Formats: sequence, C-alpha cells, structure tokens
Amino acid sequence: MPIQFSTARRAPARAEVVAHGLTTEVLTGDGPLPAGLDRGDLGRLGFTAKVDQVQVVPAAGRLVVAVGLGPADRVDPDGLRRASACLARAVRGRRSLALDLASVTEAVPRPEAARAVVEGTALALYRFGYKSTKDEDRLSRVTLVGSTAAGVRTAVEQATAVVEGVKLARDLVNEPGGSLTPPKFANRVRRMARDRGLTVKVLDEAAIRRARLGGLLGVSRGSTQPPRFVELTWTPKGRPKGTLALVGKGLTFDSGGLSIKSGVGMMDMKMDMGGAAAVVGAMSVLPVLAPRCRVRAYLPMTDNMLGGDATRPGDVLTIRNGKTIEVLNTDAEGRLVLADALSMASEAKPDAIVDLATLTGACMVALGPRIAGLMGRDDGFLAQVEGASARTGERVWRLPLPADYRRMVDSPVADMKNIGGPHGGAITAGLILGEFVADGIPWAHLDIAGPAFADGDDCEVTRGGTGFGVRLLVDLACSFTSGG
Repeated sequence: MPIQFSTARRAPARAEVVAHGLTTEVLTGDGPLPAGLDRGDLGRLGFTAKVDQVQVVPAAGRLVVAVGLGPADRVDPDGLRRASACLARAVRGRRSLALDLASVTEAVPRPEAARAVVEGTALALYRFGYKSTKDEDRLSRVTLVGSTAAGVRTAVEQATAVVEGVKLARDLVNEPGGSLTPPKFANRVRRMARDRGLTVKVLDEAAIRRARLGGLLGVSRGSTQPPRFVELTWTPKGRPKGTLALVGKGLTFDSGGLSIKSGVGMMDMKMDMGGAAAVVGAMSVLPVLAPRCRVRAYLPMTDNMLGGDATRPGDVLTIRNGKTIEVLNTDAEGRLVLADALSMASEAKPDAIVDLATLTGACMVALGPRIAGLMGRDDGFLAQVEGASARTGERVWRLPLPADYRRMVDSPVADMKNIGGPHGGAITAGLILGEFVADGIPWAHLDIAGPAFADGDDCEVTRGGTGFGVRLLVDLACSFTSGG
C-alpha cells in the first residue's frame, strides 16, 4: 500500500517516530533543541549533523530522530530528498512518522521542501521481487510538520503522483524480459492510459509494416515475440501552449542479436526499456499535474534476439523517413528503433522532441552511473532540459555533437552505418539519431545507460530500475515554453 502523506502544524500525539532536521549551526549553537534531543547526548553518540546522518534517540513512548542536513546555507531540495530517504530506511519498521526537516532553513521554499521530502521518503522504501517470503515495511503514515498552507498541501499531492509514476517505471524496468514481452508491455501501457484518461494507439506487427518502420522491424526479426509501437497523448483543456514529443527506447530484452553480448553483459538487459518506462511513468502523472502543453509519446517495443532470421551484420535497413542504415553491429540496435520513432514524432511537427534511451556503454564510461548524457540542438530547449534536471535532482551533463564527427558513421553502401568506431560512441550515436529529427525542430537526446539501473540502494535510489527521467520529464512538461 502507498504511504499516506499529510500535513500538520505539530506532530500528532500518536506518531511512533518524530524526526527533526538539524543543521550544523543548530547543533553547535546555544538555543534549545527540539524536545527529546540533547546536544551532549548527540555528541556522545557521534552525531555531527552532516548530510545524510541519522541518529535515533529513545524517548518516552516514542522515538525521536535527529537528521543531519549540513550547513544551513547549503540545504537544497536534493539534500532534503536524500535526508528523507535515509530517515525512511532507518525507521521503516515503524507505522507512523512525523518529520520536520525544513523549518531550520529558509533557503528552500516550503512547497519545494515538501515535494523533496515526499519523494525521498516514498522512493527509498520501494521494493520489487518474486521472493516467496517478503520483508514487509510497516511505515504507512507520514506527517509533514510545520505548515498546512494550501501550497504545501498541493505540493504533497503532486509529489505523491510523481512518486507513483516513478514506481510504475521501476516496476516495468524490473520485470523480467521473459514476462514483459513487447505485447504485454503494450497492453500494460494501454491499461494505464485508459485508467488515466490518456489517448492511446497501439500498432501491431502488420500496422508497423504498413507504417514502414524498418528499424523496428529489423531489430525484431530474430525474435518470436512480435513488436509493438505505442503512441500516447495528453491534451490539456483549452488551447495547448505548444506540443512536446517524448520518445523512449523500449527494448524489453537485449541479447545483442547476432553480435551477442557476454553472459555478464546480458544479466541486466531487462532494463533496456528504461527510456520507454520513464516516458510511460511521466505520462501517467500528467493528468494529475495538468501541464498546459500537449504531450505526445512514441514508444517502439521489441526485444533483440538471435532467431533464424535475425538481422545480420551487413544488412541495410530503410527507416520510415527513407534514410538507410547499414547494420554492422546488431548490438547497436537502440538507435535503429529510435530512428523510426523520431521520424514519426517529427512528422507531427511538435515544438520540441526529447528522447530517452539506455543507449551506449560509452556514455556510462564517460559520466558514471548517476549522470545522463545530454545532447541535441537548440540551446534554448537544451537549457530547459537542464533546468528541469536541476530542479528534480536527476543529473545530466551536456555533450557536444560536432558536425565533423558525422563522417565517422559514413557507409559505402547506405546513408550511414549504425556504429562509429572505437571512440566517441555516445556522440556518434547521438549524431545518428539527429539524422531522423526534422530540421528546425528543437531536440534533446538523453543517454540514460548509467542512471536507469542501480547496483544497490543509495538514498532515494533502490537496487534495480531507478525510474530515472520520470521526474525530469514531468517537470519539463510543466515548465515547457515553446520557442525556448
């Protein structure tokens, strides 16, 4: 059951745990601490109020918890999100929690602080699995103490919706590839869309052939599972203030095709639809937050297998916009399905396009496991994506798309080949995708190969699918300005 969040002026008398955020200045000052906390006791326990530090102190009838926030002038929403996640893990065995993490600083407006606390608390306790016996978290009620203003209550409601979108994306990524086949993935998205009031269209294999989606058909040739292509649309009431297109890579499992991966390299490849999962999670939230722009989503879905008619190295595929790609490595398949999706998105002439894909190991080598690569064109739109990243704590770093690198993907028999050589793999992949975005449309590409999947728990991130990109896309849709 989802955690129930509420707001109150003061901690409810029945709360089993009461938590207080402490900055280093509060801890070392002379003024009184919240009830149940003592500077001497905290010092003896080694509590210094550094970021993410949590100290539980038994008190009469309940537990009191000190949560470190670091220096007051450095407290920000990301720090509050992290602190809330650490707190939630420390008290997950209790039923009810009252917390006040924001009153010690004016640096973060209360609505922003509330959003961060809800996200950190709820996402840290996410779990997925098929174990016959499960550890049940008892925490079911969380009260945010300090303000009951309408803005704070609205922020809590919106953050709760975003959390459910992230959890949906995590569930999809964590589902085994043998269970979440392309048809089943499409059906789950269809049900979600109908529940949320989104417009949905699902293309089956015959419709995909009629639509001339040669990249998607080429990747799916080695599979016994038929491909799907899903379109989702959110339309606001009144006249939309622009149209934003979202494209997500939906590889439900990636064996590498005939260019087969190693056993180790294949273990986590159920996560290769993390881009599509993030788009689905974000779209599920839009009816609650109701952005003023129209949002359209394009999701190519297949797996990449080694069947008897699998695409061979050297084959040439024709993408929907007519351009041809020589396939020299069947494990560079994401750009092939995205090429069709970007072509489809471009035909609708949106005001901007953003795509998300677990695309290249090269990007993970460059930026590590927690930062996505950002590429594209139109500085104004890329700045909007960076702004959404900064506000949500889902980090991105801009990489170049130099025109002179385009020759690295030249092919003697087709318009381009699907790999660019041993160097600059994230950049050459981005250059290939750019070939399928119509001229004049602002476009951003997010390579999320690193942050889409985690090896272990870290603050609000849990092992497995992270749902990276959901919060960023929701924020981008709500703040989107046509024309940059």
